[in-house]
Amino acid sequence: MTRLRGKRVLVTGASSGIGRACARRFAAEGAQVIAWARREDRLRELADELSQSAGEAAIATAAVDVRDRAAVFAAANALVHERGAPDVLLNNAGLAAGLDSLQQGDPDDWDRMIDTNLKGLLNVTRAFLPHMIEQGRGHVINIGSTAGHLAYPKGNVYCATKFGVKALTEGLSLDLVGTPIRVSSVDPGMVETEFSDVRFHGDAERAAAVYRGLQPLTPDDVADVVAYVAGVPQHVNILDVVVYPTAQRSVFVIARDG
Repeated sequence: MTRLRGKRVLVTGASSGIGRACARRFAAEGAQVIAWARREDRLRELADELSQSAGEAAIATAAVDVRDRAAVFAAANALVHERGAPDVLLNNAGLAAGLDSLQQGDPDDWDRMIDTNLKGLLNVTRAFLPHMIEQGRGHVINIGSTAGHLAYPKGNVYCATKFGVKALTEGLSLDLVGTPIRVSSVDPGMVETEFSDVRFHGDAERAAAVYRGLQPLTPDDVADVVAYVAGVPQHVNILDVVVYPTAQRSVFVIARDG
């Protein structure tokens, strides 16, 4: 029997990509999924899908923008009051915006990345962590990136946020020594999602070129790894795992057909 059955799992950024795949995977494992995202219509679609496949008790949703600290704390307090703190918190919400040299970068893009990838993660973690500690169990899993291990040209601010996620994961793990709360990071390489569409502000051709000539990871591939990390025995903590498609061996070394 899966160790995730009956666990409460909160997934941020659950309306698409890796977050949506993880919500599906956790529900399939018998977990009670709480899906947060900004797009209510996407959340309704996910709720309908998972209610049909896993039962109505498998999914609850809330339209929450992780950048809005007051909204995050209000939603977190309501959830804890109603259901208790999550057993697993998956900080997935994140994005890249723009691909420019720093001297040509758009400060509005910088703000979107910093406010979502770093401040959003901090907001959600801070809202739930004291309750996890109080209930004596919990697991914080952050979706990082290989961009948090090695910077690449014109990735400056995005890479900085993912280096920050790596540092926050390690720092949080140290802060929680002596508690049963586990902390992990799953750091994917190239995954084909809406990520590049968002980065290139809807330029579909430029986004498609990112993955041309290779088989990238899928969101389901990443969800498999996240589910494994979440499902290991309580005495085991996987601090960090890097996941590449076979065609990719580093940020810079990628085999493409043709």
